[in-house]
Amino acid sequence: MRQVAVTGLHKAFGAHPVLTGVDLEVPAGSLTAILGPSGAGKTMLLETIAGLRPHRSGRIRLAGTDITALPPEQRRIGLVS
Repeated sequence: MRQVAVTGLHKAFGAHPVLTGVDLEVPAGSLTAILGPSGAGKTMLLETIAGLRPHRSGRIRLAGTDITALPPEQRRIGLVS
């Protein structure tokens, strides 16, 4: 079972795309690292999954449940940056 699944995630600031069609699967019990250069959208991806940033399109699932429309306090996701 996939613990976290992100499909087709898009986020932009005006005309500047930040996340374009991101797909990510994190299996239950695994350890995953998100790597990339400064400004690549790593923090934006995590903040979007946690519900702290709105996104243009895409789906976010946690333990098989679609949490895309849930507010941050109902997602049960912690984020430390």
